[in-house]
Order: sequence, then structure tokens, then C-alpha cells
Amino acid sequence: MTSHSGGTGPHHPELPALAPISGGHHRCVECNRIIYSDPKVAVAAIIPLDDGIVLLKRAIEPQLGMWSFPSGYVDRGEKLERALEREVMEECGLVVKVKWLVGVYSEAGESVVLVVYSAEPVSGELVAGDETSEARVFALDAMPELAFEHDDRIVRDWLEGLRMRDRNVRT
Repeated sequence: MTSHSGGTGPHHPELPALAPISGGHHRCVECNRIIYSDPKVAVAAIIPLDDGIVLLKRAIEPQLGMWSFPSGYVDRGEKLERALEREVMEECGLVVKVKWLVGVYSEAGESVVLVVYSAEPVSGELVAGDETSEARVFALDAMPELAFEHDDRIVRDWLEGLRMRDRNVRT
């Protein structure tokens, strides 16, 4: 096995032991290279449609069988808005246009940073994709229990964003 002591060379293919260091990172015990445990970025969309919002029943873990927004991971080098448009199409068959940023959500100890946008449907048909078992529109006063702890907060933030935009239009 060849050791690397930094630079851009590959890490050991045999995956030797890693020792924890500060910042949540690890160091290879054989080559001393720091392994960065950077967060993963995901995007989610709140899509108003037919007097409600689009929710998907998850067909994958985490939270299998629970309802949440169309969402998914951003690929390296991908623009956030394009990732959102791609994920919405894959997950529920809608072509959307990103309208505005609802918020950015992160929690201590969590590896995912979630960026949420309000998006307008442009075309397509609401269908369940590969990672969803059902796609439906729910009225805000008839929402199911949502999958993730922050989902209710996201809906509140979206509603507040709508109120602020409405006030700005009237002034």
C-alpha cells in the first residue's frame, strides 16, 4: 500500500482507520491526511398549486411513508436553482420556475444544509416519481403530519414570505 502525505493524491483505497480531530473531521492514521466531513447541500421546493401546496409521500428513508416537499441533493458544481428544478421534475413530474428563497436551514450535528425555495409550476403533470409513492396537493388547513422536524417551520417561513411580498405589492 502506498502512503500519501497530503497534496492532491488519492487516499488509501483500503480505507485504513481514521482518528477523530477537531471540527468533526478525521485524520488517516497511516498517511496523516485530514479527511474533511463537509456538509451536503440539499434543496426543497414549496410549490403552490390548486389552492394548496405540493407534498410527496416518501418511498425512501429517511422518514419512509411520511409527507414532505419535493427535495433532493445538489450535485457538485450544480447551481442550486437548477438542482431544484431537476429534483422537482424527477420526484413529481412538474417543470417549475424558482421564484424566491424561503430560507436556509441547518442544525447542529446534522450533515445536511437545506436550501428551500418557493417555485411556480410551469408545465408537467403531478405524478409520483421513483423516490415517492404518492404526490398530492394539500390545502394549508388540511396538511398531513410532515416528515421532518423543520418542515412546519418552513411552511410558516413561506407564509410569512408571502405576506411580506403581498405588503410590498400594496405599498
